Amino acid sequence: MANERKLRILVAKPGLDGHDRGARVIARALRDAGFEVIYTGCHQTPEQIVQTALQEDVDMIGLSILSGAHNYSFPRIMELLKENNAEDIVVVGGGIFPLEDIPKLKAIGIREIFTPGSKLDDIIKWVRENVKPRKAAA
Repeated sequence: MANERKLRILVAKPGLDGHDRGARVIARALRDAGFEVIYTGCHQTPEQIVQTALQEDVDMIGLSILSGAHNYSFPRIMELLKENNAEDIVVVGGGIFPLEDIPKLKAIGIREIFTPGSKLDDIIKWVRENVKPRKAAA
């Protein structure tokens, strides 16, 4: 649809991980591709991330993590989205993950995991093909 609103994407860095170059690169690439992007910065709690996602009415949350805390923060974010009836927000992860953790993350609802070396064009294409604007809040 020509009048369909732009996708709104939250890029967030959960936990104590302070290395945000990748998150900034992704945020800028998504913005340059025509999406509305909100970047929260480093050291966000799952509660802060979900609260921002709800306040900003985002369609997708992109979580960037290098610290290894994904087994705590990703499930907690999914739990908080469920508690807030916001399970229709697509959640993806990017960063460094042990290969054996990726199927576990997808099993809890993380839609895709992008590892180092993922091409920006491939990520943008995935977003365009897999994320649709959420229904307007009533």
